[in-house]
Amino acid sequence: MSTRTSDAAPVMPPEWSPHERTWMAWPGHNPTFDGDGVLAEARAAWASVARAVRRFEPVTMVANPEDVAGAREQLGADIEVVGRPLDDAWMRDIGPTFVTEGGRLAAVDWTFNGWGAQEWARWDKDRLLGSFVAEQAGAPVHSSRLVNEGGGIHVDGEGTVLLTETVQLGPERNPGWSREEVEAEIHARLGTRKAIWLPRGLTADYGTYGTRGHVDLVAAFAAPGVVVAHTQPDPAHPDHDLCEETVGLLRSSTDARGRRLEVVELPAPTVTETEDGEPVDYSYVNHYLCNGGVVLCGFGDPRDEHAAGIFRRLFPERTVTLVDARTVFAAGGGIHCITQQQPRVPDRHPVRLTGR
Repeated sequence: MSTRTSDAAPVMPPEWSPHERTWMAWPGHNPTFDGDGVLAEARAAWASVARAVRRFEPVTMVANPEDVAGAREQLGADIEVVGRPLDDAWMRDIGPTFVTEGGRLAAVDWTFNGWGAQEWARWDKDRLLGSFVAEQAGAPVHSSRLVNEGGGIHVDGEGTVLLTETVQLGPERNPGWSREEVEAEIHARLGTRKAIWLPRGLTADYGTYGTRGHVDLVAAFAAPGVVVAHTQPDPAHPDHDLCEETVGLLRSSTDARGRRLEVVELPAPTVTETEDGEPVDYSYVNHYLCNGGVVLCGFGDPRDEHAAGIFRRLFPERTVTLVDARTVFAAGGGIHCITQQQPRVPDRHPVRLTGR
């Protein structure tokens, strides 16, 4: 397979590189947040994440036009709100993937089909959000035929990307695509040259509101050559054996520069199931890096502080903030899933957002 190697070829910066801002989407009335009580809880949770990120960098929230005034009131004056019709609120997946080209900002607009055309999902509006956010950011858009979401990829900024077989190769998303074709498209869009494929995601991620295996619950780069990986200490949990397999695969893998990966294990919270007895996919891997900070999922769990300590050692120059993410996970994702970084590029004049 071939990738473009010119100076203007796209490169997706790693999440620890400097950001211009963070993009989010405000929850609205839809099947994910069915009922006014659930919606109010979701908005409070999204607002908590937005305020935590705003301590470190600007935040822009996209909201349905009819929700703009309420969002501004709840979020406060420090967070920008832009009106645009939405179906759902998972900016990592419905927004663009920002890249740089020859030192300039650009954006990849993946094809979005509701996480594999799930029965409950709506995406007529969300499939158009990537180009809208890119336009607001002043970035040219490169559209891709590949059905993919931002939560299904993670890069090290030096040529390596993590993928999951049940996402990009799943028949619900890309029927007829071979592994080689998927890799070629990913590499061309992100500037990567080596893909590390994980077999599947966490068990609960295949439930009603799951993504069918997003990698950002399972593993993520923390630095070139260093990966944090979800582990499940409870041998009775369905993720126990899966996590052992995943950690073993990662430890035996090399990155695009030939380095053997160092794997830092992140034990799952002690809570392993919901009150209804269903398994949970609570994961500290699903964190968000912002300028000078780490916004980390908290679960009111004894292992919260253990995970925070690991991130403090990994990022000693950053402030680690725990934010209760149980409401976000109940809706099908985590803090990483509802945020999307816009990388800072040199000599770039700030873009004035429209529709504020």
